[in-house]
Amino acid sequence: MEQNEQEMFRIVYPCGACKIQRRKCGDKCVLAPYFPPDDPHKFLLVNKLFGTSRIVKILQDIPVEKRSDTVKSLVYEASARVYDPIYGCSGAVSRLQKQVLELQSQLEAKQADLLNAQADVVFLATGYYNADEIQNNEIDLEEDEDLF
Repeated sequence: MEQNEQEMFRIVYPCGACKIQRRKCGDKCVLAPYFPPDDPHKFLLVNKLFGTSRIVKILQDIPVEKRSDTVKSLVYEASARVYDPIYGCSGAVSRLQKQVLELQSQLEAKQADLLNAQADVVFLATGYYNADEIQNNEIDLEEDEDLF
Protein backbone atom coordinates (compact mmCIF):
# COMPACT_ATOMS: atom_id res chain seq x y z
CA MET A 1 0.00 0.00 0.00
CA GLU A 2 2.85 2.37 0.79
CA GLN A 3 4.27 1.93 -2.73
CA ASN A 4 0.90 2.92 -4.24
CA GLU A 5 0.77 6.03 -2.05
CA GLN A 6 4.23 7.04 -3.27
CA GLU A 7 3.22 6.48 -6.88
CA MET A 8 0.05 8.54 -6.44
CA PHE A 9 2.07 11.28 -4.74
CA ARG A 10 4.42 11.34 -7.73
CA ILE A 11 1.57 11.42 -10.22
CA VAL A 12 -0.03 14.41 -8.53
CA TYR A 13 3.23 16.25 -7.78
CA PRO A 14 6.31 16.32 -9.99
CA CYS A 15 9.70 15.63 -8.43
CA GLY A 16 11.78 18.58 -7.19
CA ALA A 17 13.85 18.61 -10.38
CA CYS A 18 10.87 18.62 -12.74
CA LYS A 19 9.10 21.14 -10.55
CA ILE A 20 12.03 23.57 -10.83
CA GLN A 21 12.35 23.02 -14.57
CA ARG A 22 8.58 23.30 -15.06
CA ARG A 23 8.28 20.09 -16.99
CA LYS A 24 6.15 17.01 -16.69
CA CYS A 25 7.58 14.32 -14.44
CA GLY A 26 7.29 10.98 -16.16
CA ASP A 27 7.30 7.49 -14.70
CA LYS A 28 10.88 6.97 -15.80
CA CYS A 29 12.24 10.22 -14.37
CA VAL A 30 15.75 9.38 -13.14
CA LEU A 31 15.78 12.34 -10.74
CA ALA A 32 12.44 11.65 -8.98
CA PRO A 33 13.69 9.23 -6.29
CA TYR A 34 16.49 11.59 -5.22
CA PHE A 35 14.92 15.04 -5.45
CA PRO A 36 11.55 15.03 -3.66
CA PRO A 37 8.98 17.73 -4.47
CA ASP A 38 9.06 19.11 -0.93
CA ASP A 39 12.79 19.95 -1.11
CA PRO A 40 13.44 21.84 -4.38
CA HIS A 41 16.37 23.73 -2.83
CA LYS A 42 18.40 20.52 -2.91
CA PHE A 43 18.01 20.27 -6.68
CA LEU A 44 18.66 23.98 -7.19
CA LEU A 45 22.07 23.69 -5.49
CA VAL A 46 23.13 20.68 -7.52
CA ASN A 47 21.68 22.00 -10.78
CA LYS A 48 23.51 25.31 -10.45
CA LEU A 49 26.88 23.55 -10.16
CA PHE A 50 26.46 20.53 -12.44
CA GLY A 51 23.48 21.19 -14.74
CA THR A 52 20.56 18.87 -15.30
CA SER A 53 21.94 16.92 -18.25
CA ARG A 54 25.17 16.22 -16.39
CA ILE A 55 23.29 15.10 -13.26
CA VAL A 56 21.17 12.72 -15.34
CA LYS A 57 24.26 11.38 -17.13
CA ILE A 58 26.09 10.84 -13.81
CA LEU A 59 23.12 8.99 -12.35
CA GLN A 60 22.63 6.83 -15.44
CA ASP A 61 26.30 5.79 -15.37
CA ILE A 62 26.07 4.70 -11.70
CA PRO A 63 24.49 1.41 -10.54
CA VAL A 64 21.04 1.94 -8.99
CA GLU A 65 22.16 0.88 -5.49
CA LYS A 66 24.85 3.59 -5.43
CA ARG A 67 22.77 6.45 -6.78
CA SER A 68 21.50 7.64 -3.42
CA ASP A 69 25.05 8.03 -2.11
CA THR A 70 26.05 9.73 -5.35
CA VAL A 71 23.26 12.30 -4.98
CA LYS A 72 24.29 12.92 -1.36
CA SER A 73 27.83 13.51 -2.59
CA LEU A 74 26.67 15.89 -5.32
CA VAL A 75 24.57 17.83 -2.81
CA TYR A 76 27.53 18.05 -0.41
CA GLU A 77 29.85 19.28 -3.16
CA ALA A 78 27.29 21.87 -4.28
CA SER A 79 26.78 23.06 -0.68
CA ALA A 80 30.53 23.29 -0.19
CA ARG A 81 30.81 25.37 -3.37
CA VAL A 82 28.22 27.80 -2.01
CA TYR A 83 30.21 28.12 1.21
CA ASP A 84 33.62 28.26 -0.51
CA PRO A 85 33.25 29.06 -4.25
CA ILE A 86 36.94 28.65 -5.04
CA TYR A 87 37.94 25.44 -3.27
CA GLY A 88 34.64 23.72 -2.45
CA CYS A 89 35.14 20.32 -0.82
CA SER A 90 38.89 20.57 -1.26
CA GLY A 91 38.92 23.61 1.00
CA ALA A 92 36.93 21.75 3.65
CA VAL A 93 39.28 18.77 3.48
CA SER A 94 42.30 21.07 3.67
CA ARG A 95 40.90 22.85 6.74
CA LEU A 96 40.19 19.52 8.43
CA GLN A 97 43.69 18.21 7.66
CA LYS A 98 45.20 21.37 9.14
CA GLN A 99 43.04 20.95 12.23
CA VAL A 100 44.18 17.31 12.60
CA LEU A 101 47.84 18.38 12.41
CA GLU A 102 47.26 21.06 15.05
CA LEU A 103 45.52 18.59 17.34
CA GLN A 104 48.29 16.03 16.87
CA SER A 105 50.92 18.58 17.86
CA GLN A 106 48.85 19.55 20.90
CA LEU A 107 48.56 15.88 21.84
CA GLU A 108 52.31 15.40 21.53
CA ALA A 109 52.91 18.45 23.75
CA LYS A 110 50.48 17.13 26.38
CA GLN A 111 52.12 13.70 26.27
CA ALA A 112 55.52 15.34 26.82
CA ASP A 113 54.06 17.32 29.74
CA LEU A 114 52.67 14.10 31.21
CA LEU A 115 56.04 12.35 30.84
CA ASN A 116 57.77 15.26 32.60
CA ALA A 117 55.20 15.19 35.40
CA GLN A 118 55.75 11.44 35.84
CA ALA A 119 59.51 11.99 35.95
CA ASP A 120 59.05 14.72 38.58
CA VAL A 121 56.98 12.36 40.73
CA VAL A 122 59.64 9.66 40.51
CA PHE A 123 62.40 12.14 41.27
CA LEU A 124 60.57 13.58 44.26
CA ALA A 125 59.75 10.14 45.63
CA THR A 126 63.05 8.36 45.02
CA GLY A 127 65.64 10.94 44.15
CA TYR A 128 66.21 8.94 40.95
CA TYR A 129 65.62 10.48 37.53
CA ASN A 130 65.88 8.71 34.18
CA ALA A 131 63.28 9.82 31.63
CA ASP A 132 63.98 6.90 29.27
CA GLU A 133 63.07 4.33 31.92
CA ILE A 134 59.92 6.25 32.79
CA GLN A 135 58.89 6.55 29.15
CA ASN A 136 59.41 2.82 28.60
CA ASN A 137 57.43 2.10 31.79
CA GLU A 138 60.39 0.30 33.35
CA ILE A 139 59.67 1.95 36.67
CA ASP A 140 56.30 0.95 38.08
CA LEU A 141 55.05 3.65 40.43
CA GLU A 142 52.02 1.67 41.53
CA GLU A 143 54.10 -1.14 43.08
CA ASP A 144 55.93 1.25 45.39
CA GLU A 145 53.34 2.06 48.02
CA ASP A 146 55.94 4.03 49.99
CA LEU A 147 56.05 6.68 47.24
CA PHE A 148 52.53 7.87 47.88
